[in-house]
Amino acid sequence: MQNQKDVEKPLNPKTVKNIHGVLHSALQQAVRIGYLKTNPASLTILPKRSNAEITPLQDKQVAQFLQAIKGHPFERVYLVDLFTGIRQSEILGLKWEDIDFERGQITIRRQLQFLGHNHGGYCFTTPKNNKNRQIIPARFVMDVLKRQRIRQMEQRLAAGPAWDNCDDLVFTDELGHHLKHDLIYRHLKRIFANMDLPSLRFHDLRHSYAVLSIQAGDDIKTVQENLGHYSAAFTLDVYGHVTEGMKRDSAERMERYIEKLAR
Repeated sequence: MQNQKDVEKPLNPKTVKNIHGVLHSALQQAVRIGYLKTNPASLTILPKRSNAEITPLQDKQVAQFLQAIKGHPFERVYLVDLFTGIRQSEILGLKWEDIDFERGQITIRRQLQFLGHNHGGYCFTTPKNNKNRQIIPARFVMDVLKRQRIRQMEQRLAAGPAWDNCDDLVFTDELGHHLKHDLIYRHLKRIFANMDLPSLRFHDLRHSYAVLSIQAGDDIKTVQENLGHYSAAFTLDVYGHVTEGMKRDSAERMERYIEKLAR
């Protein structure tokens, strides 16, 4: 029989921070009403959060990926994620009321989350950080959504009375039912495996969008707001290596300019 210590895994630093935040708030309330003189949780030394290694698609891989998903049933789901950075649950929770074709704008108002079979299965929740956000994507993305609307109309006609999209979701199956996370993920993993990129995940499409945006010259604040991060500092923390490379490129351009002046 295994020792309990052998099977226990240390908590993720982010989880520890979340637990500490709840405990700190509770103890702070005790300070306010006079039960405690000071908050002992204020003296806690929290573990540093280690950044998970991100694996964005490189330019050649993006082109390869676009070719690999042509005609795939979930092609438009993958395209929207790659070129907007919207989270998977946010994409699956998109309703047509969230798409403003006149303004070329997408509003993120909810997520479609799977809470487990014992907790109600799939349900709508608020976006991460409990904040709605507006995204103005490339025209290409809006064209993808227009094609999705046409395709969904065709599916509705084909399904007839069996059609059931009561939530008016943007992405559904052929009968109007919401798409499931694991199905989307399994198909994507097979695509990545065929590209000799078996370690990539759905979230790496989001990372790819962020890196492409920064390399294209988007400022960190814009990237942060598009991704729905709670702060620009967090975005910099995750993608700092990208901006570091851009700084070096900038320094090299300045060096060439100075050399030109010295001639």
